Amino acid sequence: MVGWDAGLVVRDVVVRAVVVPLRRPLATRVGDFPRWPLLLIDVSTEQGIVGRSYLAPYLDRAAAALVPAIRDLGAELRGRLVAPAAAYEQARRWFGLAGYQGLAVAAVAGLDMALWDVLAKSAGLPLARLLGGTMDPVPAYNSNGLGLIPPAAAGDEALELLAEGGFTALKVRVGRAVAADDVAAVRRVREAVGDGIVLVADFNQGLDLGEALERCRALDTEGLAWIEEPLRYDDLDGHARLARDILTPVMLGENFYGPRAMQQAIRAQACDLVMPDLMRIGGVTGFVQAAAIADVAGIPMSSHLYPEVSGHLLRVTPTRHWLEWQDWAHPVLARPFEVLSGALHLPEVPGNGLEWDDDAVARHQIEL
Repeated sequence: MVGWDAGLVVRDVVVRAVVVPLRRPLATRVGDFPRWPLLLIDVSTEQGIVGRSYLAPYLDRAAAALVPAIRDLGAELRGRLVAPAAAYEQARRWFGLAGYQGLAVAAVAGLDMALWDVLAKSAGLPLARLLGGTMDPVPAYNSNGLGLIPPAAAGDEALELLAEGGFTALKVRVGRAVAADDVAAVRRVREAVGDGIVLVADFNQGLDLGEALERCRALDTEGLAWIEEPLRYDDLDGHARLARDILTPVMLGENFYGPRAMQQAIRAQACDLVMPDLMRIGGVTGFVQAAAIADVAGIPMSSHLYPEVSGHLLRVTPTRHWLEWQDWAHPVLARPFEVLSGALHLPEVPGNGLEWDDDAVARHQIEL
């Protein structure tokens, strides 16, 4: 273990692209995902500690565009002290003219997560403990499936998903061509899993306001814990109208680009619940800032993707709600995290717990 006074200095930043198959290909309103691109980031220090993180930019072309931004920011970090909060604020200033959204904030987030991993490892503590939290299990819902499959198949798949980790909550994708098929799918799932299982639904930004009013009202009596992103993510006025007009809570957050965007959505009363995405909210630093905003507003806060690092951060989120669990990075992880009795169990190791399976990385690596 390297002591706090060691003055950790960044030596290098390496980013590698891999594309992994999804064990259960996912169909959504905005596209089908049989495979998943990941950018693996390693920040090495002069003291020999390596911090790790990954980003999941959805599309190969997005990954290709993101790599130069990560490398450019990484070059600026070389020779500097490991100070993620300072690096985060400096990056905001760098992108002040170009705009601090999209690929810019994603690059910042990837490096931020790796820098925090370095700090936690240097202290000999899991990230959750470094931030002042505990290592208690984190309640999770399974988001590994239930895409836009035929309604008749939804019940059987729901039972498979529950069995993957003793889950008590599931996500159902909605947005089929025929609205009645969404209702049928939700009902098939409910019939299969029973009343004791929490169900949430996600439209993946697939509707306009007129459709959303009709379709969300049709789902209002189905006992859903929330309906996620019915409209384009930045249509705060439309989501505010929905939040007023439907009974089911409205969830936003995976497309908040930085904590201030979350504050704007809350101020606009566009959502009842929030679920920041680590790549878009700004990594560990952005997530912790967002958690403070949710706490002040009294709004439950869940996480979107990145279950390994998100699990640590939810342990220090005052209004923590649900962790979204999926295993899409597992093909390149040396030690995937465990889910038991519907909760993610954080490993008792220094840092965030991410470790690459180098052989698997070599098999799945692509050149961008």
